[in-house]
Amino acid sequence: MFLVINIVLILLVFRVLFSAGILKRLMDYHWGLLLKFQHIFFFLVFAVIIFFTENYFLDVPELIWSVLSVLIFNVGIYSLVYFYLVPEFYLSNKYPEFILYALISFLVSSLFRILLEPTVFNMTFNEALSNTKFLYNVYTTQGIVILVASFLGITKDKFLIEQDFKDLGEEKEQLYLDLLKSKMNPHFLLNTLNNIYSKSFQPSENTSESILQLSKLLQYVIYDTGKEKISMAQEFSSIKSLIGLYQLKYNNVLNISLDIHNEETLELIDVPPSVCLTLFENALKHSAVGIEADSYIHMRYQIQDGEIVFEIRNSVANRKNLVGNMNDSGLGNEAVMNILEKNYAGKFIFISQPAEDNNYQTVLKIKL
Repeated sequence: MFLVINIVLILLVFRVLFSAGILKRLMDYHWGLLLKFQHIFFFLVFAVIIFFTENYFLDVPELIWSVLSVLIFNVGIYSLVYFYLVPEFYLSNKYPEFILYALISFLVSSLFRILLEPTVFNMTFNEALSNTKFLYNVYTTQGIVILVASFLGITKDKFLIEQDFKDLGEEKEQLYLDLLKSKMNPHFLLNTLNNIYSKSFQPSENTSESILQLSKLLQYVIYDTGKEKISMAQEFSSIKSLIGLYQLKYNNVLNISLDIHNEETLELIDVPPSVCLTLFENALKHSAVGIEADSYIHMRYQIQDGEIVFEIRNSVANRKNLVGNMNDSGLGNEAVMNILEKNYAGKFIFISQPAEDNNYQTVLKIKL
């Protein structure tokens, strides 16, 4: 009964240790130390079990030597299962082979102990302490070693595989976000530089203004997009610079407006870079501003009911082929959603859908 209680306690302790929440916190701190602790803890408990099961058959000092020899012997059996059988067979989906070799390990180790221990340590058996009880103890303890080594080996490798998938997912997500942050369309920048160059032969105020706006935009791309968060003031400054470049390109005839309310909050509120800028770029791409007459983009920012509200309403191009190569980043709303989910999970509303009269509406709300 005592042995059964110990087995149950061991399994309960290891089950608690491998509880998802506890394990994650421990693994995040130092997973290698945790695994070593589990091995040490198991063998400490195992040594206690051996001591209390063999003290019926042996006296000190033979009992101490018996416990040490059984412990050393089972370290080898445990290592065989944990480091070889589980990775080689179980994790390779060779379940029949794993069961077969685990069973062979159990039988061989049990037979080894049954044949050697009574002879080496001069065990004596009588009616009260029969060899049947000794056999029961040997088979039970060897079964514990095989089962615990298998359980810990399988759980460890399953967890590490899940962690690798998680890490790969996070790396992929981070690369995706980095791509978004550094995605300013090179074709647009190149065209802007070419426009500035062509106008430089006849210097004007527009040329110097174009250089200034481009400088601000490049400063944003090089420095601000590398940060985790920037102020709303910086984000809107980049949008204004991009608007300025487009206006200069089309001689200030574009119907683009940015209506900012609660301006005093711009320096106080931080957001991930490129979110609002990307939404504006999407509107530029699909509105045909500068190409079709009556095209427009109207933006509005305000604080309402404890939420940041950023709205864009824009026209939709009548001829899609006219805007096919215009500011095409290939990322769009999907990238914005990824950033929002990462930073504001459960705290934002994002709507991007057609509106009446061939218009398009984008609304982003973030709870403060």
